[in-house]
Amino acid sequence: MAFHNAMLMRFVRLQRVSPSKPAAGFLKKNRTYRYRRGKGFKGRRLSRFFVAPMDDDLVIHSKGLTKSYGPHVALENLNLSVPRGATGLLGPNGAGKSTFLKTVLGLIQATSGEATVLGLDIKTQGEEIRSRIGYMPEYDALNPEMDAIHQVRYSGELLGMNPVVALNRAHEALQFVGMGEQRYREIKSFSTGMKQATKLACAIIHDPELIIADEPSNGLDAKTREFMISTLNTMVHEGERSVLMASHLMEDVERVCENIVLLHKGKLAAQGRIEDLKAIDREVEIHVWGGATPLEELLRDRGFKIRREGRVMRVANTQEDTTTHILQAASEVGAQIRRMHEYEASLEDLFLAIMENLGYEIKSSDDLLSSPIEARRVDAPESLGGGAS
Repeated sequence: MAFHNAMLMRFVRLQRVSPSKPAAGFLKKNRTYRYRRGKGFKGRRLSRFFVAPMDDDLVIHSKGLTKSYGPHVALENLNLSVPRGATGLLGPNGAGKSTFLKTVLGLIQATSGEATVLGLDIKTQGEEIRSRIGYMPEYDALNPEMDAIHQVRYSGELLGMNPVVALNRAHEALQFVGMGEQRYREIKSFSTGMKQATKLACAIIHDPELIIADEPSNGLDAKTREFMISTLNTMVHEGERSVLMASHLMEDVERVCENIVLLHKGKLAAQGRIEDLKAIDREVEIHVWGGATPLEELLRDRGFKIRREGRVMRVANTQEDTTTHILQAASEVGAQIRRMHEYEASLEDLFLAIMENLGYEIKSSDDLLSSPIEARRVDAPESLGGGAS
């Protein structure tokens, strides 16, 4: 825990306030601010606190990105593109997600390769990158003895904000994340959902262009989980901010994100628009009454991939006349098909299909993604900058 808190403090101390476009109603301001002078910060006046988004369509782009810890390769020749908008970062435990995030945040240096964040080089422009990123960690990085308003204000001051400005922004940020009435309570009395909301307020106080949210809805009850998803959606669709969301909750990723990046053993396993990736593995779902087993065997013999649960089978729709083949096979074995339609795959189905192609035998994403943070495999020893993935 001490290590994680130190890493977070290192990140926020390296950041600066950056003008950027408002993310939602509470951010729709047009004021003039002055940086607080201090070690590591330049005193300069901003004509605007917000600027329009860049023309570049990519928020993160890497080419041959590699990170090794001695013989252990955490990221291997990673070539990926994260577009503007919302992107889900997925992968089994130990896939390299944490190493990738730490590299993007500038907490660790890549061994080789190159990458840009918001069009800026991670090797030479790290300071400016960090000024335009908001980071919401999975682990608890809040001071339990502080109340929420002073915790968020303190985060703003660490980012270089004038104390008065930071306090005003803290009130607005906490109101935006639904914590307006609780802002004077001590954090040690907070529920998990209240802590998550406070961490998000800390991440967006300087209105970053890119928000990196690590398991933002993990451990929340239905109501607070819904509010968190709604808040992230507001930032993306109304505020035109970009979100990189790492989560093991496929339903939440699908509700927030249009794109995914899936890592596996430090390599890129899949990337692209969710809808485009779903179209790759189309299936026909049939409900069979009688003769399901012989029908399954016959279809497999004829080269069809089958997924079956009891009387429900999903047949890979790889041919134009798949339905004709199914009906013909059913007639041959005497199976009764009560219902047949094209199956609309979920992100969970897509994840399972990709992992099955990689050699995993799993029934749900929980088999790979839902272990507690303390039990997850690490990319490298914490002393070398590794952590839960």
